[in-house]
Amino acid sequence: MATITKEAVLKALSYVEEPDLGKDLVTLNMIEDVHIDGNTVSFSVILTTPACPLKELIHNACVRAIHTMVDKDAEVKVNLTSRVTTARAANSAVLNGVKNIIAVASGKGGVGKSTVTANLAIALANSGAKVGLIDADISGPSMPVMFGVENEKPYVYQAPDGKNLIQPIVKFGVRIMSIGFLAPPDSAIVWRGPMASSALKQFITEVEWGDLDYLLIDMPPGTSDIHLTLVQTLPVTGAIIVTTPQKVALADAQKGLQMFRQPQINVPVLGVVENMAWFTPAELPDNKYFIFGEGGGKALADKHEVPLLGHIPLVQSIRENGDQGTPAILQPGTAAGAVFEQLAEEVARQISIRNAVAPRTQVVEMNR
Repeated sequence: MATITKEAVLKALSYVEEPDLGKDLVTLNMIEDVHIDGNTVSFSVILTTPACPLKELIHNACVRAIHTMVDKDAEVKVNLTSRVTTARAANSAVLNGVKNIIAVASGKGGVGKSTVTANLAIALANSGAKVGLIDADISGPSMPVMFGVENEKPYVYQAPDGKNLIQPIVKFGVRIMSIGFLAPPDSAIVWRGPMASSALKQFITEVEWGDLDYLLIDMPPGTSDIHLTLVQTLPVTGAIIVTTPQKVALADAQKGLQMFRQPQINVPVLGVVENMAWFTPAELPDNKYFIFGEGGGKALADKHEVPLLGHIPLVQSIRENGDQGTPAILQPGTAAGAVFEQLAEEVARQISIRNAVAPRTQVVEMNR
């Protein structure tokens, strides 16, 4: 029996392609810690995200490559781990420890954007990623309710440099900041645009976010000062557009999508999420009723040549869980939970692709 060498192992793995990036694992520097002990070959594959939906496919391809090109009787041990990619400059002045900043937006209110954001954040955290969430809907903050932390108050402390910093509330593995923590829950927040923008800047610069793989920003409906403040303050990795299938929602969602694509803003759109795609009653689990129309999200995605990240059904438990402060993703084994797990995998996948092929993120500079 021929001796197995590290060179032979790496050569075999150089024929295993990362499906999304179109290059082999060795060229992408995704192979580490190659060890050979007699007939046993072990190595680590560094995935681009812990939420990678292609884990099993990559694992099987690696084992097959070793058996085909090195030794058909070798015992192959593949350790799948991850290192989330980023397209940010290493010396970024703001939120230097945050790898990816994702804006979740919609053209209009009432399409379930905050529900999608909350479940997506927890799903990414459940996968092993470090996740933060800014509730940027200053006039209608909903994250304190959705996470069941309405009565929590952030702790403020003085950093060594003398600056006061706010510690975000942590729930379900997600670091959260919302104006809802700082204002009485029954009071209306009536602020002009500059005041709302100032609050968002405070959430960005005066909160101790630490190291994060993903920071999700739950944007207010429409296109406003808040959106401009975000892209002028932070290098946004990409935007997710949430819509329902109905015509009026799609028209507004299209405006939101086009805002990010304006030449002076130029934030990549990661894709579209179609919420309330269909209704399935509990007593008729095999039936789908397209209450708000059918295929609108896909049509929007196709028109603008972006991915359709997922369909979220209109399910009573999603609403109930959000109202109770225990989002649907926390119910393992349910159809609703599985939908958000799949959405998180697809979002993480699109972020990895964007970081590999698109230019580095930049803060938008606009002249008024």
